[in-house]
Amino acid sequence: MQPLVAPLSTRRRGETGYAVLERIYIALDALKETSPIIQALLATCFTWGVTALGAASVFLVREFNQKIMDVMLGFAGGVMVAASYWSLLAPGIELADDQGMIPWIPAVVGFLLGGIVLRGVDFWLPHEHPVNGTVEGVSTTWRRSILLVLAITLHNFPEGLAVGVAFGAVDLGLETATIGGAVSLAIGIGLQNFPEGIAVAMPLQREKISRFKAFWYGQLSAVVEPIAGVLGAALVTVARPLLPYALSFAAGAMIFVVVEEVIPGAECGGNHHLVTAGFMIGFTVMMTLDVALG
Repeated sequence: MQPLVAPLSTRRRGETGYAVLERIYIALDALKETSPIIQALLATCFTWGVTALGAASVFLVREFNQKIMDVMLGFAGGVMVAASYWSLLAPGIELADDQGMIPWIPAVVGFLLGGIVLRGVDFWLPHEHPVNGTVEGVSTTWRRSILLVLAITLHNFPEGLAVGVAFGAVDLGLETATIGGAVSLAIGIGLQNFPEGIAVAMPLQREKISRFKAFWYGQLSAVVEPIAGVLGAALVTVARPLLPYALSFAAGAMIFVVVEEVIPGAECGGNHHLVTAGFMIGFTVMMTLDVALG
């Protein structure tokens, strides 16, 4: 026979859960009262901080398990793909329709332009892929530490831009853009930044660079995110018609990074099934965050 009243411990757990949710919604409402530029700055400082947390792993271990690293990189790819659609492309298409545009045109133009711009930067900017050691860009005599930082910086700029554009869209009062959705995007980007911090710091430590310097270069790779975030928020708040293009541009840039950098790097270890599992989990987590909070 089922008890008519739930046990006290169960009720307390339920009340605690509701209290946590209530605090989250109160915090979101308070965040909504600030300017989009401040919102974007706070959110991208969070993502920068998670990168620094990943880089700080050099103080704890000398070597990171390759299988775990590959799963985490797959996870990062899944988060970025899900964020590109749920947080950027889909709202951009709906917004274009609301503004009387042909919905697919801003999506196609912005998406392809994002990939083209990132390809141009990838072709020109000297950088070294942290996983397989491949050097790309124009010939240079820069030290490996600088090349590693630039490689992850190439990843992080579109991520920061995406977060800034998302908060800028909320400020315009658009039905398709919510503060919860922008926050979920920042959380997702932060989660996938953790392995990127490791990917820079660990190889440097193996080259006998001091742990502090390895950590410093690791966190430095994400310093561009607050800059890109503020820039993205500022641009869309002053140029509303460009917002569908900006959202799609950020999505295209992120997809380029996933296909060109993240997944090939994760596959180098030969742990293909683990990478796929990580990707599926990352996609699911980001999708859930966006739907639940957005």
